[in-house]
Amino acid sequence: MIELFYWTTPNGHKITIFLEETGLPYTITPINIGQGEQFGERFLKHSPNNRIPAIIDTNPADGSESVSVFESGAILQYLAEKTGQFLPTELHARYEVLQWLNWQMGGLGPMAGQNHHFSVYAPERIPYATERYVKETSRLYAVLDKRLADREYIAGDYSIADMACYPWVVPYERQQQDINAFPHLKRWFETMARRPAVIKAYELAKQIVPETKPFSEEEKKVLFGQGAERVK
Repeated sequence: MIELFYWTTPNGHKITIFLEETGLPYTITPINIGQGEQFGERFLKHSPNNRIPAIIDTNPADGSESVSVFESGAILQYLAEKTGQFLPTELHARYEVLQWLNWQMGGLGPMAGQNHHFSVYAPERIPYATERYVKETSRLYAVLDKRLADREYIAGDYSIADMACYPWVVPYERQQQDINAFPHLKRWFETMARRPAVIKAYELAKQIVPETKPFSEEEKKVLFGQGAERVK
């Protein structure tokens, strides 16, 4: 059984997509990041960076009592290796997937996240910062569009690379991107959106947070006002 510490963010969606694709048994422990639950003692034991998601696997492959993993990319790789699904074992194919998984972790996610912050959440508009991250998001979309020009999925076959990237493209309008300008990306995006496991993962998110509301000022302080003093 997998215990998933989760909130309805792109990084959270990655893991529910994988779990729904594989049918691996799991339970969800919601971590309301706007209310500061990511600073709870039990969660920090498993996710010392106070970010969701994290997992506890109570039945790891080596027969040990349990193992915990934080960072969404590491979780996807761990679960793929545990199940033998969505991550090839052949060397070349494996590293096609892992390169694009790390591309998302080091590029698409952080840049789109800064795009969200300066475009939506920042208390004052800083044109340079907004333009910087909107343009970088556009460049990354173009990289992905080019990659998808001659293949159905990012690494050829459907993989954890697709599960990692898709949730970060879902908010393309918030990121000020015209998805029609990236036809191969758009085709892939629509294919992903039709997958039953993806549909189920997003339906699950609505059960946990039925109505998405703008963050309050207090929630913004929790989310964006963290310094060294919050590290326990």
